[in-house]
Amino acid sequence: MRVVVTGASRHFSRALAIGFAHLGAEVFVSARTVEAAERTREEVMGAARDRIHAFGCDLNRPEEIREFARQVGEHTRQVDLLVNNGARWLDGIELEAARDEQIMETIESTAGGTVLMVKHFLPLLRASVRPDIVNMVAVSAADGGGAGRAHEAFYAAKSAQSGFADILARRLRTSGVRVFSLFPPDFEERLEPDEKLTTQALFECIVYAVKQPRDCFIRSFHFEPC
Repeated sequence: MRVVVTGASRHFSRALAIGFAHLGAEVFVSARTVEAAERTREEVMGAARDRIHAFGCDLNRPEEIREFARQVGEHTRQVDLLVNNGARWLDGIELEAARDEQIMETIESTAGGTVLMVKHFLPLLRASVRPDIVNMVAVSAADGGGAGRAHEAFYAAKSAQSGFADILARRLRTSGVRVFSLFPPDFEERLEPDEKLTTQALFECIVYAVKQPRDCFIRSFHFEPC
């Protein structure tokens, strides 16, 4: 299995990349800088480390997305799973307090970056007999909640990402490319006393979905925040 993961320098994407590598997959990870992506690779122990390839890719820069896809294409003729998790976080400060450049970078990296990642990796996905696309979307984008900690621009970007995933799932279904989204609340990287959702639980959801027969289309996983 060949997996591409964006935003793999921290949190869920890092755990996902490591998890798939230990399952025997060949994993291509990207972060804003190649040094950040390499740190994820260095966390992997044993032979699994050799199955992780690190790349720099700023999702605000279309030319870097195109180059990332080209470089992955030099390593493999197909991609079986594309995970769109890269996004520019913006703290929930007052709307007026964020600089215009911060707002645009947040929207472009999350919404525009997701669209361009799919566009440029579709040829490699279509070469697979089991192509899947996973989008990590904040739960607030689905329920319209306003109690989150992020800036309004972040939720606007996540809502756009959710809408794109919805129409993409419908249009790619006939070609055999499955698209599904995860809508998690805030989660921790390990189990805490308050039992927040863990990265392991999200990873297991993705593994479960991609292992299903090809006539099984799981559009989304929704998690209710506590």
